[in-house]
Amino acid sequence: MASGSSSIGIDGFFENAEVTTSGRPVLRRNEVECFLLSSVDIDSEDDPPRFTALRSGNLILTTHRLIWIPSQSNGAVPSSVPLAAVTHIYSHKKSIKSMFHSPRIRFQANPGSIVVTIVFRGKGDFDEFLTKLWECWRGRAWEEEEKSESETSRSGSGTVAQGLYGNDGTVRMVGLAGILRKEQEQWESTDKSLQDAFQDLNALMSKAKEMVSLAEKMRQKLLSAPSSQNGSTDDEEMGSKEEMQQWMLSVGIISPVTKESAGALYHQELSRQLADFVRIPLEQAGGMISLTDMYYHFNRARGTELISPDDLWQACTLWEKFDVPVMLRKFDSGVMVIQNKSHSDEEVMSRIKMLVTKTETLRVGVTASDAALTLKIAPAMAKEHLLTAETKGLLCRDMSPDGLRFYFNLFPEIDPTNIHIVKDFGTYGEWIKATSLLSV
Repeated sequence: MASGSSSIGIDGFFENAEVTTSGRPVLRRNEVECFLLSSVDIDSEDDPPRFTALRSGNLILTTHRLIWIPSQSNGAVPSSVPLAAVTHIYSHKKSIKSMFHSPRIRFQANPGSIVVTIVFRGKGDFDEFLTKLWECWRGRAWEEEEKSESETSRSGSGTVAQGLYGNDGTVRMVGLAGILRKEQEQWESTDKSLQDAFQDLNALMSKAKEMVSLAEKMRQKLLSAPSSQNGSTDDEEMGSKEEMQQWMLSVGIISPVTKESAGALYHQELSRQLADFVRIPLEQAGGMISLTDMYYHFNRARGTELISPDDLWQACTLWEKFDVPVMLRKFDSGVMVIQNKSHSDEEVMSRIKMLVTKTETLRVGVTASDAALTLKIAPAMAKEHLLTAETKGLLCRDMSPDGLRFYFNLFPEIDPTNIHIVKDFGTYGEWIKATSLLSV
């Protein structure tokens, strides 16, 4: 992962851009990705150059920044230019000369009124990118955030200075009653926002930014709130907080990759975003999750920007080209799952062996549901592990009207030269003891 986005990068002009393990940019609060182009160079027009040129990378336009990420591991670091630093964008003039050159965008930025040239050498909608750049620069979303933070700061400092009196001159409630009153007002405000947001679809879309910001504030409050005054930890309270944090995280992806914003790199960027998103669902599913379940989780998080099953499959197949900690796996039965690269089949086989060698299971065997409870995974995934264990010779199957059951494979412990000998040791001996209980 790159350095923090607030530090100054190369030549004192660019800021270092933070990226995820899959190579996706880490967006700031309320920052939304708007457009993406590949094979982009960034040059300085000054003579001598004011900064080292950036070659052959992906350029991502957001509401707050221009983010450049190298497409290959060539030693370059992900960098960004805040749109707040841009003082002027030069108009793009079409001429006969421009028809034989790569499209370019020139802008001026602080510090020092540096003239920067963006050269587009790959495929993509250059005109649409230029339009989006003008919209984001003129929108000045970062100023709204600074204004909101400033108002919050003034509101907090004003309350302290006024003491017992509110802004309207009335006596404020203090102590425990004041705290309860303040919490009640906050919940009433939150309830009103939720009611307004869910009146119709248009209201929901207009309130989406406010809802995401509210969810983020609640999550941060849960993370920073102490469990008790004496510092001790209450298991039940911590469990409820973790559950609430997971719920807040599942509110959705703030800036989902779309065909409109990513263009020709849609499946590549979707693959990187999916690799980042799948981490929490994988942990909750025990390190392995079916492609069907992931399709549900991912589309739920994307909101209205739904993807097709084919898009999901193509995104998963591209993981082989990227250095990501997850992979797509296909079982012999044809079932496809997503799993961590660190996932160990040997560990799963060991747990299955412990399950099937218990006294009860030696006698009656196990089903996929039994294995699912032990492995803490879905029954469909448990069945695939049992079939894999059968292929490796660990288990034997029994098909009956009651369904499919699996038993520990005792055939390797039977002496082929004397199959009638009764052993009183090893797993075979344990099986003899277990089955003898039926005759008691």
